[in-house]
Amino acid sequence: MNKQKFTDKFMAAFFILVILKVIGILAELFHASFWSVIGNLLIFIVVAAIILLVITALKDKEKQIQGVNGRKGGSGSSYVESSLFDRIRNKYEDLAQKYIDEKDYKKAAKVYMNLLQDNYRGAKTLEEGGFYNEAAVIYLKKLKNRSEAANCYEKAKQYRKAIDLYKELEQKEKVGDLFKELNDINSANSYYQMVVDDYVNNSQMVKGSLIYRKKMEMPDEAQKILLKGWEEDRDAFNCLNNYFANIFEVKKLDQQIQELYEKTPSDKKITYLEAIKHEFKKDPQLQNTTRNIAYEIIAEKVATRSEIVNELKHFNPDDEVILKDISRYKTGRNKMFRN
Repeated sequence: MNKQKFTDKFMAAFFILVILKVIGILAELFHASFWSVIGNLLIFIVVAAIILLVITALKDKEKQIQGVNGRKGGSGSSYVESSLFDRIRNKYEDLAQKYIDEKDYKKAAKVYMNLLQDNYRGAKTLEEGGFYNEAAVIYLKKLKNRSEAANCYEKAKQYRKAIDLYKELEQKEKVGDLFKELNDINSANSYYQMVVDDYVNNSQMVKGSLIYRKKMEMPDEAQKILLKGWEEDRDAFNCLNNYFANIFEVKKLDQQIQELYEKTPSDKKITYLEAIKHEFKKDPQLQNTTRNIAYEIIAEKVATRSEIVNELKHFNPDDEVILKDISRYKTGRNKMFRN
């Protein structure tokens, strides 16, 4: 018997003697039978001992678990369970990949969904295997992903189902595209017009014009919307640039450049000058008109924006005299300001 055990027993015996002494005093005070009190006390001690044994057993079990945990780096039973789970999961992953390698996409998808509880990878596997309808159902019912489902229905040429989903997603251009696939031009144009209206309301005039031109095959409407953007100063430069770019007959373009310039207010002439730089380079037949307009704008603005003289070289790239004149003009102005 070691020292700790002897101390524990001695303290227990001492504690019992104290209890007996207290009981004796109480018995004298209340005239109760000493042995009656002892009997009740013994019952209490037996119950307490049973409780103590249970608690001790639980503590011993806890110590055993802690000992195992310590030997295994603190992981314990959770480590064993995790390791087993990982091994099983890896087996399933290998099995799914095996089916994919064998081009058996449906079996691979079942492994992902039923064994690995991964519906997204199951749907993607079906999609990769060309089982678009089946993939769409998984996306829609299990993943609540209408966008992916619509995409799969579109790939499966289930255009009506895809249209219903794209309508819910408010993808109007997509709805128009699919109606066009069904040769329902009226319905397609109805949805394309909604897209154009949205672009115009957001001052995205060029994008709106592209819908008219490329999707609705209405080039005149495309030009109108670009002209509107130019006149209302809504992305003015790009609208004017695209407006000119959509005129393919040189004579007609030359005429439009002149006519639009005559209507251009003074505060937008610098922007107009930037636009006709591109037209000057486009065709030799346009150079005379664009150069003359450039001279007018430069002459008008040079008093308030002296740097504008540099624009002359864009319309006279090979004229050495013009370049020297620009240099002399800039030198003369610099001297004037220094004086």
